Amino acid sequence: MINFLNNYPTLSFWIVLALGMNIILIFAARDVGLNGSQWFWFIVLTTLVAGICAWIVNWGDEDEEVSE
Repeated sequence: MINFLNNYPTLSFWIVLALGMNIILIFAARDVGLNGSQWFWFIVLTTLVAGICAWIVNWGDEDEEVSE
């Protein structure tokens, strides 16, 4: 597990962020009355947004490693 976190930091961040965002989504929208396909697409899109966020946050990491 530690090797995975060290070898794939962006992917690890994406997984953790997606889990957190989806938990918040489910908690916030539990009483809205969404049907199954709406839940599915909200979770898929939330996971994709988390991936985009992880990618954007890690843009600067590659530049810092090269300059060291």
